[in-house]
Amino acid sequence: MAERLVGTVSRGIRAPIIKQGDDIVEVVVSSVINASNSAGFELNDKDVIAITEAVVARAQGNYCSTEDIANDVKSKFGDGTVGIIFPILSRNRFAICLRGMAKGLKKIVLMFSYPSDEVGNHLISLDQVDESGVNPYIDVLSEQKYRELFGYKKHEFTGVDYVEYYKNLITECGAEVEIIFANDCKAILNYTSNVINCDIHTRARTKRILKSKGANVYSLDDIMTVPGSMGGCNAQYGLLGSNKATEDTVKLFPDNCQPVVDGIQAKIKELTGKNVEVMIYGDGAFKDPVGKIWELADPVVSPAYTAGLVGQPNEVKLKYLADNNFAHLKGDELKQAIKDFIKNKESDLVGNMVSQGTTPRRLTDLIGSLCDLTSGSGDKGTPIVLVQGYFDNYTA
Repeated sequence: MAERLVGTVSRGIRAPIIKQGDDIVEVVVSSVINASNSAGFELNDKDVIAITEAVVARAQGNYCSTEDIANDVKSKFGDGTVGIIFPILSRNRFAICLRGMAKGLKKIVLMFSYPSDEVGNHLISLDQVDESGVNPYIDVLSEQKYRELFGYKKHEFTGVDYVEYYKNLITECGAEVEIIFANDCKAILNYTSNVINCDIHTRARTKRILKSKGANVYSLDDIMTVPGSMGGCNAQYGLLGSNKATEDTVKLFPDNCQPVVDGIQAKIKELTGKNVEVMIYGDGAFKDPVGKIWELADPVVSPAYTAGLVGQPNEVKLKYLADNNFAHLKGDELKQAIKDFIKNKESDLVGNMVSQGTTPRRLTDLIGSLCDLTSGSGDKGTPIVLVQGYFDNYTA
């Protein structure tokens, strides 16, 4: 038998344009099987079928309108001034949500973090902050002071001045707005005790701190948790993970996803006899070294996955073994020694030197990041990704 020379393979699978009401389980299963027949590859046990969250939510019809958002925030705050703090800088991710909130409120104090938002979109550079003499950990800037220090800066990639953009968006919706800049969430309490904190991964801490100071505070995951006029909601994540659909609607993060992944797994088993794993993925968890943007604007990489994707890799570092344990060997003798070591490795290598340099992250975060890079965010037309050989190692 010839030695296997191919490791992990990630394939983008083309699918029909998925619309509300489509059977997402049937679409995914038929797309994968048709692709395997067309391209001449076979499915194997432990293959991973991954589906982007966008098409799952679209099939579910999980949408809400800006009026739905307006009604929700108005029910929580009435006519009081509301601080909207730590928004990310995104026309796709946040602007339409902000429009909905502005429609339901009379006055907003919009508090930007600086020099960047949580996911790495910069208003200004760290160098500019250093040159200004401002201490971003403690200094609160008014809009006027911010403009005096930094002028009118446009985002490096989008060409948008987000301060001006968000300000105009709010006023166009009929709300009054005041802009401030601060990184301590408690700064908003000098303006109002009603707060919507829009940070994603630090939201629980922000809410805890503000609640301890007596604030009436809701996070984005508290908004649109029950169905609105369009029938959409997300009981767990609310507006987190949402994307712009139209100028007045957002597509929410998919809800109740476990039946989807379990259904796909069962159908593939029925049709092919193979035991595959299935996951739904959103943003990958990685950072762009040039733009400094951290990709993960979703609350999680994967909102649902089958049981075989629980946990994290338990791998040894081949170069460590080659340079240390088996430095005296080479050629076939070295190869066999490493294979034998892998076959007999401990079931939990945490803290063991032979695992140093491996990636201590959850399988769903790693595989979801691979899938996000494979499918892209544009016009590839591959919302399904098939990952093969991910659980193989040097011995297989």
